Amino acid sequence: MSNLEGFHLNTPLLESTDMSKRAGTTVYLKMESSQPSGSFKIRGIGHLCQSVVASGSKGVVCSSGGNAGMATAYAARKLNIPATIVVPSSTPQLILQKLRDWGASVHVFGKVWDDANTEALRLVQTEGLGYVPPFDHPLLWKGHSSIVWELKASLPSQPGAIVLSVGGGGLFCGVMQGLDEVGWGDVPVICMETVGADCLNAAVKAGQLVTLPDIVSAAKCLGAKTACSQAFEYSKRPNVISEVVTDLQALEAVEHFLDDERVLVELACGAALAAVYSGLIQRLQEEGRLPKPLGSLVMIVCGGSSVSMAQLQHFQTALRR
Repeated sequence: MSNLEGFHLNTPLLESTDMSKRAGTTVYLKMESSQPSGSFKIRGIGHLCQSVVASGSKGVVCSSGGNAGMATAYAARKLNIPATIVVPSSTPQLILQKLRDWGASVHVFGKVWDDANTEALRLVQTEGLGYVPPFDHPLLWKGHSSIVWELKASLPSQPGAIVLSVGGGGLFCGVMQGLDEVGWGDVPVICMETVGADCLNAAVKAGQLVTLPDIVSAAKCLGAKTACSQAFEYSKRPNVISEVVTDLQALEAVEHFLDDERVLVELACGAALAAVYSGLIQRLQEEGRLPKPLGSLVMIVCGGSSVSMAQLQHFQTALRR
């Protein structure tokens, strides 16, 4: 059993009648959007921060365009240690304010996450801070694997497939680890990315890790230019399916989800939801890549803090020009 003590909640697993109707099978929503930091990230980051503190670090530094930073700030506040969050210039003002409200020190550095990460690693060396990576660390994956243990305890039987968004691959690695741990290693996992932030899909196509030249998707929280190597290793398994949707499809999924479930999530989360809303699930069944009929579909609603009505309206204008 996964008995992680952390700062995360055991999140609700809700059946969605609207999405079930669209998908042609029962759809369950794992509501990570209800975590105290706004996303699933608190599972792994809470776990890692406790380990960093136990090793004697007097504070933590995290490079993040949003959700990892929010989780680090939240965990540091609970642990009563200082947090420094290094964010790229693309980070919404909304996030910067939330991080400061939670007592974190915020440094804006570089254009994309990779730039901010270089600066965070420099601070580890010069300031002696404990490093909290946003997605590439075994303790993060261990924390994220708790999602699957909760699914195992809640679902009547093994799901037909699990759908999740991929940025750098931390959630994906955690879910794969959890599936192995609970004996569900053969469950299909559908990895969703947006065009322009599709580092895992590019690696799958190339047969090796690929570094994207830039992040040109509006879903900045998916914005790692290179997937972690463990995610690439997992992607080679026959039950893993890597798919890409457009920013507009992700936005439309966010809008439908808001109507259907009365919950606003960010574009990065919309990428996963688009698997149902864009008809991708049926297409995969027609191509013989998913079984027909399909058992229950679990959507990991990863959530996201960098969304507001103003941000949503901005995307509606920008992506529908």
